[in-house]
Amino acid sequence: MINPRQLAFEALMKTDRDGAFSNLALDALLSKSGLDIRDKSFVSALFYGVMERQLTIDYNLSLYLSKSPKKLKPQALTALRLGAFQILYMDKVPDSAAVNESVKLAKKNGAAYAASLINAVLRKLCQKGLSLPEKDNEPEFLSIKYSCPKWLVEKWIEEYGSENTLCLLESSLGSADTFIRVNTLKTDCDSLISMLADEGITAEKTTVENALKINLSGNSVENSVAFQKGLFHVQDLASQLCAAAVDPQPGETVLDLCSAPGGKAFTMAERMNNSGRLLCFDLYEHRVSLIRQGAERLGISVITADCGNAENYDPTLPVADRVLCDVPCSGLGIIRRKPEIKYKNPEDLAGLPEIQLKILLNASHYVKAGGRLVYSTCTLSKAENEAVCEKFLSLSEEFDYERIFPGDAGHRTFMPHTDHSDGFFAACFKRKG
Repeated sequence: MINPRQLAFEALMKTDRDGAFSNLALDALLSKSGLDIRDKSFVSALFYGVMERQLTIDYNLSLYLSKSPKKLKPQALTALRLGAFQILYMDKVPDSAAVNESVKLAKKNGAAYAASLINAVLRKLCQKGLSLPEKDNEPEFLSIKYSCPKWLVEKWIEEYGSENTLCLLESSLGSADTFIRVNTLKTDCDSLISMLADEGITAEKTTVENALKINLSGNSVENSVAFQKGLFHVQDLASQLCAAAVDPQPGETVLDLCSAPGGKAFTMAERMNNSGRLLCFDLYEHRVSLIRQGAERLGISVITADCGNAENYDPTLPVADRVLCDVPCSGLGIIRRKPEIKYKNPEDLAGLPEIQLKILLNASHYVKAGGRLVYSTCTLSKAENEAVCEKFLSLSEEFDYERIFPGDAGHRTFMPHTDHSDGFFAACFKRKG
């Protein structure tokens, strides 16, 4: 059986080397590991802990290295980071075990040359504990303390204020709550809560209709009998509220232009009572297949899923009552679920608003007179949210904001610390006529 620390090491190396999504890289290794629930939980804690705290860890390592940690070879750096995380953040792991096991990892994975260095640095860390820079430069201090790039700290302070930024940084660390959507075509909240309890899964109602918060207690969602029977799908609260903003009615024609993996489409289909037409599109066939598989499991027949590019107009598509474009974005609202996102180069994100605007403009062509258009992202960036919407309205005289959220201005930003959801943005427009 594989050593849990070795598995965490391999997952970190794969994420760094291949640019793989953290959850996919880890899930793939865990599924074939043969580890029990306890060891899997330890692997997950190590993996996500190192991912989340990378900047804090590297800052502390740099205090005892003669060169930047990033100049070390990946195998040595990964072993060091794993050891440092256990020393700084895992009280139940003895410091001696953290040091010795990290040295073993280095030797096992082609970094034996660095064994003495790793041993010396980690022992120094055991003596000194966690260190943070002086507070003289607040963005830099917050960057190291919360392991968030300085550019992102400064961006959020400018756009959302210091108080919200501090709350966002605090909420970005640690595991996120898991929410599910009750499949009202097959069951109801109370019945599902009871069935999940029989499986050892605790579920409770939320303020969002037909949304439950669950505690898996080490269980896997996919292994749940209720999941396999199609009684629910996993979906964050903000995403469920986005589907509610579209508010599709039974018998209507609805387009979901950037649909995969299909969560919002499933919720919309359930709100439509599985009556009407819900046409879903995504760029790649393997992602479209996820929509089809999910719809089949949930017993939804109203969904048709095909490949399609949301940037390009398709004259064969019908005019729709409702159109949703949940556009590709920087993902800065979900960094607590995918911490690797925050380490992206900001220059790589600069072109997103242009793509998002192009998709929104194209989506507007499918909306009938009096119909509704919803634009959404899972990011916290005004350049990708409010600015895109304002530019759209300046170019589309046929549309106005449609105010559907209480007290909103036609759009709403969801914050983890106020809405208990992912960071998210949704805007509603109505076509005149």
